[in-house]
Amino acid sequence: MQKLINSPTQLITFNNKNFYIKRDDLLHPDFSGNKARKFFYFFDNEFDSIDTVISHGSNQSNAMYSLSVLCKLKGWKFKYYTNHLPSFLTENPQGNYKYAQEFGMQLIVGEYNKKTIGLKPNELFISEGGAIEEAQYGIKILAQEIKEWKKEKEIENLKVFLPSGTGTTALFLQKYLEDEVLTCPCVGDTKYLKKQFFELEKDETNHPTILTPPKKFHFGKLYKENYKIWQELKQQTNIEFDLLYDPIGWQTLLKYQKKNILYIHQGGIKGNETMITRYKRKLGII
Repeated sequence: MQKLINSPTQLITFNNKNFYIKRDDLLHPDFSGNKARKFFYFFDNEFDSIDTVISHGSNQSNAMYSLSVLCKLKGWKFKYYTNHLPSFLTENPQGNYKYAQEFGMQLIVGEYNKKTIGLKPNELFISEGGAIEEAQYGIKILAQEIKEWKKEKEIENLKVFLPSGTGTTALFLQKYLEDEVLTCPCVGDTKYLKKQFFELEKDETNHPTILTPPKKFHFGKLYKENYKIWQELKQQTNIEFDLLYDPIGWQTLLKYQKKNILYIHQGGIKGNETMITRYKRKLGII
C-alpha cells in the first residue's frame, strides 16, 4: 500500500432522505477509516531511528487496532497501555483487542506516564485517539478527494458531516475545506469537544460547526435506540456502520433538515463484534 486509495462515494436513501456516503471504511482491508487518515503520516514517511510505537487508551479502541496494523506494515513493535482489562475479555478475546493482539500488540495494563516511564530514542509516542498535529497530513488528502468529487458531480452548498470523539478529523477537514463541516460530540458534550478543538487550533473561526445530539449519551453505554437505528441503517442501505459513534451521528443528523449532505463513514466496524455481544448479553437484543 503505497498510498491511500481514494475511497468511493455513494448515494443512499435512509428514512426517505438522500445522503452521500464517503466510504472510508473501504480504504484498506485492515488499515481504514479515520484512523488510517490520522496515522497515514507515519506510514508514508521514513523514521530511521524508530522501531517501536507507544500509545494508550481503552481496551477496545479503534486507534489501538489501527496502530497495531500500522506497526505490522512498518515492521515496528507496538506497546499499548490501558487502565482496565476485564476478565471476560481476557478469557474471550474479541473485537479490536483480539485483532490488535494478532497484529503483534504488546498490551500493558496500567497508566502510561511519559515523565515517569520516559521515552527512548527508538520509541515514538502517539497520543490517545490520534489527536495529534500529524493527523492533518492524511486528512488533507481526504479533503482533496472531497473537493475533486464535488467538482466532478457539480454539487453546490455541500455540508460534510461526521460524528466526533476527539474531533481531530472534523477539525482538520474544516481547515482544508471551504464547505461547512458539521459534527456532534460522542465523547463528553459540546464543551468537551470545543476544548479538544482549541488544543489543536486556537482560531475558533477554523472550527467545525457542532450540532447537539437529541439527548445526552454516556460514551460506551448501551442504548436500545442506538442499536435500533444501527439495524435500520443496515437494512435500508446495506452498509454496516460503527455501533459506538454512528448511531449518535445519524440521530443528530436526521434532525438537521438540509440537502447535499456528505456523511463520512469512518470505519471502526471491527469493534462491532464486542458491541453486539454486549447488547445481546446486557439488553437481551438479538
